[in-house]
Amino acid sequence: MRIIGGSLKGRRFNPPKGLPVRPTTDFSKESIFNILNNRFDFESLIALDLFAGTGNISFELASRGCENITAVDNNSGCARYMQNAAKELGIEAQIDVVKEDVFSFLRNPHAQYDLIFADPPYTFENLDELISLVFENNLLKAGGWFILEHQPKVFFEKHPRFVQQRKYGSSLFSIFQLSSLS
Repeated sequence: MRIIGGSLKGRRFNPPKGLPVRPTTDFSKESIFNILNNRFDFESLIALDLFAGTGNISFELASRGCENITAVDNNSGCARYMQNAAKELGIEAQIDVVKEDVFSFLRNPHAQYDLIFADPPYTFENLDELISLVFENNLLKAGGWFILEHQPKVFFEKHPRFVQQRKYGSSLFSIFQLSSLS
């Protein structure tokens, strides 16, 4: 894996084998970050990376200047890897790694975020509950986006907070916000 843009552009990181992850592909990540570049000023963002796994999204955000990122994953190996990799990349001050179940974290909100990214396992069955918790607990700031990466068999166009959907490779990215006006 590599960082696509920003101050660490081109830097590679290699998570150990055996982590229970399916990282966002470089192609998908580059495509979604092209959209985000036109929408957000990364330096002023407060970001939340749910099911953070290898830290792929968090590292990309940090490389682009985001100073306040919370990365949540319940796997000890993933949390340890993210902390070590962030230190190696020199971005440990920008990323707060939280080893906790995502649902527990969402039920006890600590902040509001401009950008929330979630990449749960493709076999994950509680996507509707995940979306509900983000909005019921007022985790997203006005004008912010919640981006959910999921398998292409699931659609959210009828959800009242749904704004748009993008397909990159075998992944769908559904984007939600407080108002469907963008």
